[in-house]
Amino acid sequence: MNRTKGDEEEYWNSSKFKAFTFDDEDDELSQLKESKRAVNSLRDFVDDDDEDDLERVSWTGEPVGRRTRPGSFQSLSDALSDTPAKSYAPELGRPKGEYRDYSNDWSPSDTVRRLRKGKVCSLERFRSLQDKIQLLEEAVSMHDGNVITAVLIFLKRTLSKEILFRELEVRQVALRHLIHFLKEIGDQKLLLDLFRFLDRTEELALSHYREHLNIQDPEKRKEFLKTCIGLPFSAEDSAHIQDHYTLLERQIIIEANDRHLELAGQTEVFRKHPRKASILNMPLVTTLFYSCFYHYTEAEGTFSSPVNLKKTFKIPDKQYVLTALAARAKLRAWHDVDALFTTKNWLGYTKKRAPIGFHRVVEILHKNSAPVQVLQEYVNLVEDVDTKLNLATKFKCHDVVIDTCRDLKDRQQLLAYRSKVDKGSAEEEKIDALLNSSQIRWKN
Repeated sequence: MNRTKGDEEEYWNSSKFKAFTFDDEDDELSQLKESKRAVNSLRDFVDDDDEDDLERVSWTGEPVGRRTRPGSFQSLSDALSDTPAKSYAPELGRPKGEYRDYSNDWSPSDTVRRLRKGKVCSLERFRSLQDKIQLLEEAVSMHDGNVITAVLIFLKRTLSKEILFRELEVRQVALRHLIHFLKEIGDQKLLLDLFRFLDRTEELALSHYREHLNIQDPEKRKEFLKTCIGLPFSAEDSAHIQDHYTLLERQIIIEANDRHLELAGQTEVFRKHPRKASILNMPLVTTLFYSCFYHYTEAEGTFSSPVNLKKTFKIPDKQYVLTALAARAKLRAWHDVDALFTTKNWLGYTKKRAPIGFHRVVEILHKNSAPVQVLQEYVNLVEDVDTKLNLATKFKCHDVVIDTCRDLKDRQQLLAYRSKVDKGSAEEEKIDALLNSSQIRWKN
């Protein structure tokens, strides 16, 4: 994409573009990991603060030196004025009203210092390659990212790309500033040419991959992603590119089928809970939630089956259970919730098991307005006694509190809890019966 001077001024003045600093991190690779990052965002569905249970992905770039001095000048047009700055002090011997252009006397060092102070100056007088490179080196020596970028914009406009690339190849700080600038203004064509020149194949592949963001048509985006699969990414990145392609391929199939079911009006879940948005281009965790909501009972062999998604994308048990629980609880499908945590051993005995911890199950069920009977069952399964009592008290699971106090033989706590139940209620009667029982040996 070719950029005009106006585009470059917009880059400088617009708040939507970030100024390059020596501490900037390259977040391109974290953007690449769409599927895994999406799975990591599962807490958006369950609103849980326990971060230890969720796998994280964090790729950071390498800092490239010292911090940029911010705010070197107000606007690009001010810094790079095409009109030479004038001095309004008349020179001795010149006719009145005639002025001398002192900008022609400024050395590269003087010019860079003026740019750093935010003063107006023209770079047009630097015509030779030697002068332009000296100007760049002076800017780099100042460790001011704004000034470096301003000089690079001038060089980009006045040098052929072959000469520009050749000179920057041996000047790594300036090169990194140019790469950052090109990414910010979206000049993909020049960026790709630069990576080809530098033989940086993985970055070239990444820049090519990022072009999918500009493709709106799902089928065309899918075909484009397919062309990215064989590009020279690292092994880990290649797996994520494959996942991205596979996920979109499935979403296209699911979307077409579900649109048909919704229009037909014969499927109960679509009638009661109309879809609010298309599933196309959604993250993996959103797709899994959608599948657990609309297609929970489907056979594993179908593309929209939650179990199929879990196996295909190797979703960990904790993340699968959290997503399935959130989806089924939202539908108030308490039987499905029960089945999600019920396991059988080889003798046929059933047992409740929660890889995410039953305390988290209780919180999610409460957020989805589960009835007290359902809550009490899962509060009782919390192993830590203090946690169990806190949850039971918080969610008014009276029977759990009463039974736990009885088991702990804590008469004082039971007596204190009596004031929290309704007068004349079955819970008050139960407490009174326990307090008056001669068969319990209270510890206090």
